[in-house]
Amino acid sequence: MTTATTTPLLRVRQLHVDYQTDGGDVAGVAGIDLEVNRGEIVAIVGESGSGKSTLARAVLHLLASNATSRAEELAFNGLDLAGLSRSEWHRVRGAQLALVPQDPTLSLDPLLPVGRQVAETLRIHGLASRSAAPKRAIELLAEAGVDQPEVRAQQLPSQLSGGLRQRALIAAALAGDPELLVADEPTSALDVTVQRQILDRLEQLRSERGLAVLLITHDLGVAADRADRIVVMQHGKVVETGRAAVVLRAPKHEYTKSLVAAAPGLGRTVVRERHFVDASDAPLLELEDVHKTYRIRRGETLDAVGGVSLHIHKGETYALVGESGSGKTTTARVALQLEPATSGRVRFAGEDVTGARGEAARELHRRFQLVHQSPFASLNPLRTIGQTIAEPLREFSVVAPKQRDARVAELLDSVALPPEFASRRPEQLSGGQRQRVAIARALASEPECIVLDEAVSALDVSVQAQVLDLLARLQRETGVAYLFITHDLGVVRELADRVGVLRQGQMVETGYTTEVLDHPTEAYTRALVQAIPGTNLNVAGASQLTGANESND
Repeated sequence: MTTATTTPLLRVRQLHVDYQTDGGDVAGVAGIDLEVNRGEIVAIVGESGSGKSTLARAVLHLLASNATSRAEELAFNGLDLAGLSRSEWHRVRGAQLALVPQDPTLSLDPLLPVGRQVAETLRIHGLASRSAAPKRAIELLAEAGVDQPEVRAQQLPSQLSGGLRQRALIAAALAGDPELLVADEPTSALDVTVQRQILDRLEQLRSERGLAVLLITHDLGVAADRADRIVVMQHGKVVETGRAAVVLRAPKHEYTKSLVAAAPGLGRTVVRERHFVDASDAPLLELEDVHKTYRIRRGETLDAVGGVSLHIHKGETYALVGESGSGKTTTARVALQLEPATSGRVRFAGEDVTGARGEAARELHRRFQLVHQSPFASLNPLRTIGQTIAEPLREFSVVAPKQRDARVAELLDSVALPPEFASRRPEQLSGGQRQRVAIARALASEPECIVLDEAVSALDVSVQAQVLDLLARLQRETGVAYLFITHDLGVVRELADRVGVLRQGQMVETGYTTEVLDHPTEAYTRALVQAIPGTNLNVAGASQLTGANESND
């Protein structure tokens, strides 16, 4: 852990940010004080909409056009950030101050290979020549945990998994050798082993050159393991702050207590009542020796899925886990017939749906839904939330036209959103709120099976608990099956009946959840389990609490 310096690297005093809306001004941040020292990791935690990302973007001068900000002091390394010109910001941002944004889909140019985008950062700040930048970009991708970096550097963002796209963003952010890295949910799309690798790398940079990190996260396990200090935000205000172990093991504010209580692995061990699964029944979904090969460039191919077989029964939750790029999402897309299998068979409710087209594909998609990993990319920005949720109601004639508005309100309520959100658009919602909308839309067609592709990774812990409770209740009531793709093994333990572990497109271990997580037989599975965040709190927490006389104010 770091030792505080005399002069903070970043100092924020009485920061206020207001958003202008049709209904009047809305406060995003209301009087925040914050300091970050050289070599310090400060975690900002709180629910979606609490103001965490607004605070980060205010520091970086990246607020939305309808936002206004004011502060008594906003200083970085002796610079008055509030007084910087546009050209001065171009020199500072990326070189001294860098951002890892929350959504890689929106932050990467879809038309440029990721290696070229990392190299661009190097060239903009004069850190590498035109000839040297591509090689250094490959090195940065490797340092950020990207496998086959020479191959990945040539790929477009659309050809990479969400986790690989996030690692490309981290590589680009580190390219400028910044003094302060503002990381907005930098590991939310990453599996636990790569998450640990990235965070280990940030800690190494902290030790080697005093890199400071302002870590925006909903994952209290990550905050517990990695942060020197924690700042808890609610409704745009700081409600509690202090050393990580002190805040998380002995929270004083009721809101902090509720966050800790809802965090898998930190505050609770949940055993949810589950739907009875009759394993003697025919499976609802079957994948038999499925292969999927992509052509990368002339003469080169990538085996994304190499002979995966699995089955899911009605009312069962099957979790698919593994590192980013292991083939989890590709396997799900083949199951949904959104991608054609190179070979193998897919059966749904006893019918062979391999290569389904036309009306057969339409009927399959009514009964078999998907919640995407990136909620913003999957929501039409031109449609209101109500129109988005109503689309499957209309498309599949689920309810009569006069009942659609009422059903939309019910679906919003089921994912803990108020009915007035029906009139909002995606850009007016936080990342976690957008994900809840995506879940509500998937539920609208009353499907028999839902693929949940990192469906709770963008949610804060309290809303995550609500959504997991919702999914469990819906399963008990309707018998819907879930193919649950996630990197969060704490969530797997809470929700899944069985789990399959993928590595490089191969199924390396499968079985009942408690057996696989408590007694893994494969070294790869053991590595996943050992990398679950939050374990450091149990080891270091007692020593940090002993003699801790500071006030968590």
